[in-house]
Amino acid sequence: MNPVRKKRLYIVLAILCGVSIAVALALTALQENINLFYTPTQIADGEAPLDTRIRAGGLVEEGSVKRSPDSLEVDFVVTDGAKGITIRYQGILPDLFREGQGIVALGKVNEQGVLVADEVLAKHDENYMPPEVMQALEKSGMKQQHDAATAGKQAYQQESAQ
Repeated sequence: MNPVRKKRLYIVLAILCGVSIAVALALTALQENINLFYTPTQIADGEAPLDTRIRAGGLVEEGSVKRSPDSLEVDFVVTDGAKGITIRYQGILPDLFREGQGIVALGKVNEQGVLVADEVLAKHDENYMPPEVMQALEKSGMKQQHDAATAGKQAYQQESAQ
């Protein structure tokens, strides 16, 4: 093998090693930042991994919000129509958070099946619902109930405004 070919081979090998290292680092970074979405039914059935950050969403059940009297801790139940899970959140909930509304919570499922959330996102207006929550509600058949409840609230607000 002449010296020019040997030099080219070393350059190609060095480039391949560099690209391999860059791809490995990128995949590792992406793996840590992925938040997979799970429905309450999937979490209740044990499909969600324990102690891994996930996203869960659904409708907040009526009458399920329980606030701690001496701290900012809040427990509430989120359902997709089939099953519900308890979500525990420490902090101030968004202004648009209320019972019967769609939310997405980010956190980790503990051994008791409770999602300990570090972030709660509420929909930003009456017509928007996160796509994952919408799909879960459509599968369970609860979307029609939610739409009817939302339409009833809007009609009531319009009547009271006049």
